Amino acid sequence: MNSELCRKLGIEFPLFAFTHCRDVVAEVTNAGGFGVLGAVMHSPETLEVELKWIDEQVNGKPYGIDLLIPNNMEDKQSALTDADLRGRVPPGHIQYIDDLMRQHGIDPSDLWDGGYDGGDLSNMREAGAAKLLDVAFKHPIKLFVNALGVPPQSIIDRARANNVLVGALTGAKEHAIKHAEAGVDILVVAGTEAGGHCGEVSTMVLVPEVLEAIEAYDGIAVLAAGGIATGKQMAACMAMGAAGAWTGSVWLTTLEAETTPTVKEKMLRATSRDTVRSRSRTGKPTRQLRSAWSAAWSADAAPDPLPMPLQSLLSRPAMSKIDKLAAGGHQGAKDLSTYYVGQAVGLMNTEQTARSVVYDFMKDYADAVERLSRTLDE
Repeated sequence: MNSELCRKLGIEFPLFAFTHCRDVVAEVTNAGGFGVLGAVMHSPETLEVELKWIDEQVNGKPYGIDLLIPNNMEDKQSALTDADLRGRVPPGHIQYIDDLMRQHGIDPSDLWDGGYDGGDLSNMREAGAAKLLDVAFKHPIKLFVNALGVPPQSIIDRARANNVLVGALTGAKEHAIKHAEAGVDILVVAGTEAGGHCGEVSTMVLVPEVLEAIEAYDGIAVLAAGGIATGKQMAACMAMGAAGAWTGSVWLTTLEAETTPTVKEKMLRATSRDTVRSRSRTGKPTRQLRSAWSAAWSADAAPDPLPMPLQSLLSRPAMSKIDKLAAGGHQGAKDLSTYYVGQAVGLMNTEQTARSVVYDFMKDYADAVERLSRTLDE
């Protein structure tokens, strides 16, 4: 495709694939798109392994990484460890999790002893993210994206020094202006249809709203996100002025995806109504599959979800055990199992390779553009 963003990044087609799976990154990049590895759950050591592997697979083709450095988070600037933060979790919330697990036939007695992965939440602070970027900037990445909030200025400066473009997730026009003032290169404008952290405004409304809001800022590309699982949707967003599409959910049902079999099966059966926007996973609104977990946290008796990152300290160990038991066939765990996914899940009805998804996007996009162009000829 002949566009400024494609030329800047050296890609054939402006389809961006956010994923936690290195195989998807490599397949999308090799097919002409742009793979982006979600790196927030990695240690510097594991990230080095992943990026080295990707380098070997893509042979110099471009890819990027995504981190999550929120502007607003409990003890964002402190040096508190995860263990310290656990001390701030109210006992009533722990009891609620324990009771929920027991209601579904799961013993919670070993849930809080460190045996189930809670992730390293220090990566969500600037200092922890900087350690991951120390690794990333040793590799030929072309893009760094912050998934929640304005990227810290120190990180923007480092990206500039390494000739890496900077992007930021944007859920409202007010966010877009803050990002533009900070000097980002790419805005990932994500509507409420999106999986994971999302706002309340639909993609069809938000994209033109943001484009209008940043007219005074030169050189910022907008990627449309939220509910996009086909090339025809991508074409519609680009007709509004987007420079490409940022996708995440559509890769979760690919053959290469990291998605657990239980959740993948649920996604393949799901309709677009089978997702819910809930604070039950991270403390901030995220769109995920409806399940007994999300239902429990919306019940009248449920405690109010804790602010980020305290809610994650509750949900991550529980979800780790749920996923393990669900893989073994435990019905209660299957009922509770869930994952972040957008409303496009209703369009994700077959399991296919990541490469074939890219090619389907390309074909659907070309067909849509041709169909649209014919309306001017007739």
